[in-house]
Amino acid sequence: MSSTSNIQVATLGFPRIGPKRELKAALESFWSGKSDAGALIATARTLRSDSWQRQASLGADLLPVGDFALYDQVLDTSVLLGVVPEGLDAYFATARGSRTQPAAEMTKWFDTNYHYIVPELSPEQNFALHPQGLLDALAAAEEAGVTPRPVVIGPVTYLLLAKSHTEGFDPIRLLDRLIPVYQQLFARLAEAGAEWVQIDEPALVLDLSDAARTAYRTAYAAFADAPVKLMLTSYFGALGDNTDLALSLPVAGLHVDLVRAPEQLDAVLAGARADLLLSLGVIDGRNIWRADLAAILNRIEPVVAARGSVVIAPSCSLLHSPIDLDRETEFDDELRSWLAFAVQKISELNILARALRAGRAAVAAELDAATA
Repeated sequence: MSSTSNIQVATLGFPRIGPKRELKAALESFWSGKSDAGALIATARTLRSDSWQRQASLGADLLPVGDFALYDQVLDTSVLLGVVPEGLDAYFATARGSRTQPAAEMTKWFDTNYHYIVPELSPEQNFALHPQGLLDALAAAEEAGVTPRPVVIGPVTYLLLAKSHTEGFDPIRLLDRLIPVYQQLFARLAEAGAEWVQIDEPALVLDLSDAARTAYRTAYAAFADAPVKLMLTSYFGALGDNTDLALSLPVAGLHVDLVRAPEQLDAVLAGARADLLLSLGVIDGRNIWRADLAAILNRIEPVVAARGSVVIAPSCSLLHSPIDLDRETEFDDELRSWLAFAVQKISELNILARALRAGRAAVAAELDAATA
């Protein structure tokens, strides 16, 4: 590869349960009254810090901040935007119900087995920024010495995932009230030292209504002068009919899922601005299988040669993968040879990055092992 190539490895999210299911145990202890909020938060912070350090040690350059949730990242977004009050009592009452309120609806996160808390919005809904949790995480990541990239669910996806009990009301109509809150968020993140923000818009892989397409144009036109660089992040499929829309938005970067939709690469390359940083989702974030690294290099080496700078990443958050194959002691050697969990998937990305930076000869042994 050219010496001018700039190859970075990013992770879009990481499993949060902990290698020994520590988060599950801490939550159950808190819910049963055996431990207090301080113990739960301490466990969560330790797991989060350990996750960053592990990802960095495996070769990740850009680490997600804001992907770690005690219950659900969409619920965290509802707190961030002032839809759900701050505090653990309100948080878990929304998620699990309480004596005074029923639990909020849960449904599948796109076509995964993960379930999220559906935002409930009314025509009178107002939004207000509550960024302290995300800012605290950003400060902790910077103190840990890693390069953080805050992660937020984008406004259009958030509204498309929401529901309303008001008949005939589409939450997308709330966009004009939501845009200023995101603008405030970007300003606060920039003040806190963030350069890039990963803004997740997986709804871009859906069949969108005209109203939704207009919402994307409106929102991202308003974000064109944001003081942070936006990595518009799609996953779980092809942009398809939304390719031109995504490429037209005034963002600094675009992430595409090349596992679920490898065929979209040519169209993305053909339409991408020269200054648009492409993030190539080449390692499957949803399965447990080892990747064919040589085949991936065959596809992305020409991209690097043509564009110089790219990010390589999983197709989606690694939340959907088990954490670490090395902790599994009951698998025989043949089975293990086929598998890759979240930790191993980051190692695969590191091998790809080293090959792209220094040539395949630099990682010949690893490539041979990956095809054995």
